[in-house]
Amino acid sequence: MKEDGVANLEQIPSQELQEFSRDDFIRLINNLNLKRISFRYLGLDGRLKHLIIPVERLSRKEIETVLIEGERVDGSSLYPGIVNAYDSDIYIVPDFSTAFIDPFDRENLSFICRYRDKDGQPASFALDTILAKADSLFQKTANLELWAGGELEFYLIYKAEDLNYSLDQQKGYHESSPFVIGLDLLKEAAEILQRITGAVKYIHSEVGFSSILESENPLLAGKRLEQLEIEFKTDRLLRTADYLVLARWILRHLGARRGMLVTFAPKLDEGIAGNGLHIHLELKKNSQNIMMNPSGKLAEEALKLIGGLCEFADCFLPFGNTVAASYYRLVPNHEAPTRVFWSDNNRSALIRVPLCFSPEKKEAGAKGKMGQTVELRSPDGSALIHPLLAAIAMAANWAFENEKALEVATKYYFPNHASSDLEMEKFPPLPTSCSEAVRLLEEKRSYLERENVFPPVI
Repeated sequence: MKEDGVANLEQIPSQELQEFSRDDFIRLINNLNLKRISFRYLGLDGRLKHLIIPVERLSRKEIETVLIEGERVDGSSLYPGIVNAYDSDIYIVPDFSTAFIDPFDRENLSFICRYRDKDGQPASFALDTILAKADSLFQKTANLELWAGGELEFYLIYKAEDLNYSLDQQKGYHESSPFVIGLDLLKEAAEILQRITGAVKYIHSEVGFSSILESENPLLAGKRLEQLEIEFKTDRLLRTADYLVLARWILRHLGARRGMLVTFAPKLDEGIAGNGLHIHLELKKNSQNIMMNPSGKLAEEALKLIGGLCEFADCFLPFGNTVAASYYRLVPNHEAPTRVFWSDNNRSALIRVPLCFSPEKKEAGAKGKMGQTVELRSPDGSALIHPLLAAIAMAANWAFENEKALEVATKYYFPNHASSDLEMEKFPPLPTSCSEAVRLLEEKRSYLERENVFPPVI
């Protein structure tokens, strides 16, 4: 913290706040008379939990102790079936790099916490620990970094009264106000997330729209549905997972304040688009994207990554598609994958290679297609994001350990000009239910459990 006399929080850039030391945070709390510290941490359900610590009238030593040691929580309630009630105490310790000011409580300094066991080591069962281990193993194996970004789709559901503007069903893609009411909520969410993360790429309305939903559920019947999206830039795996979980919390909170329901449910109705959570992946070396070779084709490293994703495709669904409705989204003709193959630009592919602009006239020293990614399109809004990204990292690890990865990538390629159903049927189908997805995961779980990345209890 460069100065002791900070007048208000708006003077502190988010990136600077996330580089503060313990002493910086103590000075910040005292200088701005902050009243609370919030600890936020993942439960087994993938949602952020919340512990609030009043800090008014606490001594410097007491605040310092809280920041260093964290607090005890009941692990058996947060990870039921995994942590035993008779030995359930577990520590949550703040990760200083995640610090942010609560957007809904400006006198509250918040941290995402990591779980620690009685020896002070990362708790092996915690979802973020699993992701950190998988990421570390991949970096060690490949000597590369795997970055990810997410497209978070959701529906805004509300009672429409006296609206003069409307849309036809399934015609919401990139519409503007006044045809889409939810853009104000979306803009507010993006501003908050950009302050906290600096990682928002863009926001827009999505395809899904229904002026009146027919449903037996009174929360939904007769309501208007608008599908919206926030897309994040790629970042390190743990950061990306944390950002997506934060985004879900912020969006739900903003909806509740407006009397609107925000849902990430994968499928609400047969006639409208489902909520996907497409994951963009890129490989980096020395902070540079290495997905393309000098000829403008996918680099060997990128092809290996694709091979690993194809080989472990059935391991992603139990973490990325966790409810029965997930499998009503994975149906033909809805821009959702149904078979294991990859392709260029094809939105029905499991793995898509998006178009990446490469300018003909480059600035001095610039490289073309530096933002090239590959996109995994099976996950949806029900995803447990941390173990999903951990499974992806383990698939990438297999790809850089196994000489078969390039062969697998070649086997599962589906060129754009081959569009007949008969040609597509040569590729294996994705699971069509939770039980089938779990059965297929059992067949490969031993690889996910290597190096104690995924503990067997998970």
